[in-house]
Amino acid sequence: MKTLAYLLPLIIATHTLIGCTQSKKELPEKDVETVTQTVVETAPTETPVPVENTAPKTDAAAKSPQTEVEKPDQTLSTETSEQVAVVTTEKGKFVIEFYKESAPVAVENFKKLINLKFYDGLTFHRIENDPGLNIVQGGCPKGNGRGGPDWTIVDEYTNPNQRKHMRGTVAMARTSLPNSAGSQFYICLKPQPHLDGQYTTFGGVIQGMDVVDLLKVGDIMATIRLEAKSKYVKAAAE
Repeated sequence: MKTLAYLLPLIIATHTLIGCTQSKKELPEKDVETVTQTVVETAPTETPVPVENTAPKTDAAAKSPQTEVEKPDQTLSTETSEQVAVVTTEKGKFVIEFYKESAPVAVENFKKLINLKFYDGLTFHRIENDPGLNIVQGGCPKGNGRGGPDWTIVDEYTNPNQRKHMRGTVAMARTSLPNSAGSQFYICLKPQPHLDGQYTTFGGVIQGMDVVDLLKVGDIMATIRLEAKSKYVKAAAE
């Protein structure tokens, strides 16, 4: 009896412990899935990061749609068309055509000076209208025949395509030294055959020679500008 009395409390304690262990066992599998799903759905999500389109781009697609593609000018510019020099004076205007085949260097030099507006405001500083020499000369920045740009150009009067010195012919003035022409030019009032082969002819007056005849020493070249030759050739033809 004493032995049974000692064992009875031990049996009761063991039964109680087993009951507690069963109460802490894992939830059924179905219940675990439900809890897990609830936790995932209520968690905050990151904002999706856009993925760059890595497909090859054509040239058109690579350009921004807001950038307008520059189109070539469809009008004929004076840079690509044949040009003339339009000289404006207080006496009127006259037009010079270029003889590029006769003096390509002189023509390009004259155009360069025009584009630099080198001649604007300069004077016709010399006029000779006597037997043996009949010219109007200008293009000196000093106004006395002793000035020029910071460079000189080669002589081209030996070019086989050189034009004769006729009325209206335009040629480069120079010193007695070779290759000394710069900016000064002269216009023939009458034929000057004795100047052929001595000075480079590079153009001729095609309109306004009557204005050239009126020029006096000190008259100013207000401007010289390059324009399309077709404008003046048509005007002269009409």
